[in-house]
Amino acid sequence: MAEEIQIQGTNERGKIRNPLGIIGLAIVTLGIYGIFWYYYTNKELAAIGQSRGTEECGTKPVTSVIAITLGAFILVPPFVSAYKFCKRLSAAERLTGTPQGMEAGLLFLLYVFLSPIAAYIAQSNMNKVLESQAQGGATATAAV
Repeated sequence: MAEEIQIQGTNERGKIRNPLGIIGLAIVTLGIYGIFWYYYTNKELAAIGQSRGTEECGTKPVTSVIAITLGAFILVPPFVSAYKFCKRLSAAERLTGTPQGMEAGLLFLLYVFLSPIAAYIAQSNMNKVLESQAQGGATATAAV
């Protein structure tokens, strides 16, 4: 079960997810869960950025999902979206005071060549970002 954490300064909640769970669910659902995970992670990043008054962490998670799904027919948009996701994750780490995880460029290369490993690392780093921003007094509750 994922643990929910209130994102400070917003009504949004982020989820602490098991990195191996997202890989397993993506495989079992033939990639469909991966699309949902990408949307919700981008939504959480956008909420973190919004709470800190910056668009550096993204603003429209739907656009990111369209880029990795329908944009695949054009070939370039999924790569741009994945790279920007890596940059947004790095920005969220910096904004929340989380120790810097993997460099955005290296994480992007992992997405291109070894996407399950990149998803694992990205979710691990996202979990750290959510926990770090929650240290300021936000409450964490278990999801049902």
